Amino acid sequence: MRHLYVHVPFCPSICPYCDFHVLTRRAGLVEAYLAKLAGEAARLADTFDIDLDTVYVGGGTPSFLRDAEITQLTDTVRRFLGWGRVENTLEINPGTVSASRADLWRGVGFDRASVGVQSLDDPTLKFLGRTHSAGQAQDAIGTLLGRGFRVSGDLITAVPGQPLDADIHGLVGLGVGHVSAYTLTIEPGTEFARRGVTVHEDDEQAGFERTEELLTAHGFTRYEISNYARPGQESRHNLAYWHGRTYLGLGPGAAGHYPATAAWPSPHASLTLRRTNPHLHDWLAGEEGENLPIDAVEYVTDALFMGLRLRSGIDLSDLSRRSGLDVLDRYGTVIRRNVQRGLLLQEGTNLRATPAGWWVLNRVVTEFLEA
Repeated sequence: MRHLYVHVPFCPSICPYCDFHVLTRRAGLVEAYLAKLAGEAARLADTFDIDLDTVYVGGGTPSFLRDAEITQLTDTVRRFLGWGRVENTLEINPGTVSASRADLWRGVGFDRASVGVQSLDDPTLKFLGRTHSAGQAQDAIGTLLGRGFRVSGDLITAVPGQPLDADIHGLVGLGVGHVSAYTLTIEPGTEFARRGVTVHEDDEQAGFERTEELLTAHGFTRYEISNYARPGQESRHNLAYWHGRTYLGLGPGAAGHYPATAAWPSPHASLTLRRTNPHLHDWLAGEEGENLPIDAVEYVTDALFMGLRLRSGIDLSDLSRRSGLDVLDRYGTVIRRNVQRGLLLQEGTNLRATPAGWWVLNRVVTEFLEA
C-alpha cells in the first residue's frame, strides 16, 4: 500500500455548494477525532504491508486544525503508517495561511499545497459562500511558494457572473504549477439546491473549453479532464486514483481501495475492496465501514472510468492482465462504436478519450456498464 488519504471533516463554515462529509467544530470533537484516528491507523498498520509514496490530507479544511492538532495528526500518521517519500499534500483554505503556519506545515512534512482559491473575484467568492477574499488568496499563494511548497490552485467554473478569464490569468500570474478546475455542480441536499440555483449546460461547456484554451496557452498541460500542470507538477497522489491503484483511507467518511485480504474478507469472489468509513459520529461510536467487493467486471469498468479521464488514457492489455478479463473481447463493440463517433481514440492497446469524449465521458462509460 503506497498511498494514503486522510479525511479531516472540520470546516470553519459550510459552503453552499458542498456535499462532502464536513461539519463545523464543536467542543471536544477534534480531540475525539484525533484519538480515534490513532486507533484506526494502528489497525491499518496491522492489516497491510505499507510503504508510502504519497500522503494526501483533505477535507473539510485540514488547514483549519490548530498547530498542535495538525502536529498530532502528522505524528500519528508517521508513527503507525510512515510518511510519503514522493509527495505529501495538505488542502488549505487561503484564510488560514500565515508565514508561521506555512513554516509549521513544512516542518511537519508537507511539500505540496492544494489551495481552495475557487475565484479571484470578491463578488464571485461571496456568491460561493467562501470566507476568504481574493487578496487573501493571492497572499496565501505567495506565502506558500516562498516556503518551498509546490502549489495547486483550485478554481470553480461556470459560476454566474464569474470573470473566468481574469481568474485564470490571475491564478497563473501568481506562479502556481498546477490548476484543478471544476464546474460548479448543484448537488441535491446542498444550500444551493435548496435555493434553486441552476447552472446552464451551455455555461458549463463554455467554461470547460475556455479553461483549457487559456491554461494551455500559458504552458499548462491538461493531463486529466479537470487538472492542468506545468511539466513535473502533476499530482502524484491523484494519479494513483486515476490509474486504479490501491490506497488507504483514514478518518470519518474516507474511502479506501484495498486488496481483498483475510482481515477484510469479501463475501464474494473479488479482486479488491472499496471501503467507505461512516460519518464522524458513527465512526467515533465504532461503527464499521462499508465494504464493497469489486469483481473483475466492476474492476474493469471502474478502471475505464478513471483511466479515460487521463490525457494518456489506459492500456487495455495491462488492464486485461490486472483483471483477468479480456477487455477488447468483452467491450470491443462499445469501443468501436465510440471510436466511430469520435469520442474515443484507440492506438494499438491504448484507449483514450478525445476532447469531445471528455465532455460526454459519463455517457460513454454508461455504455461500458450496460455491456
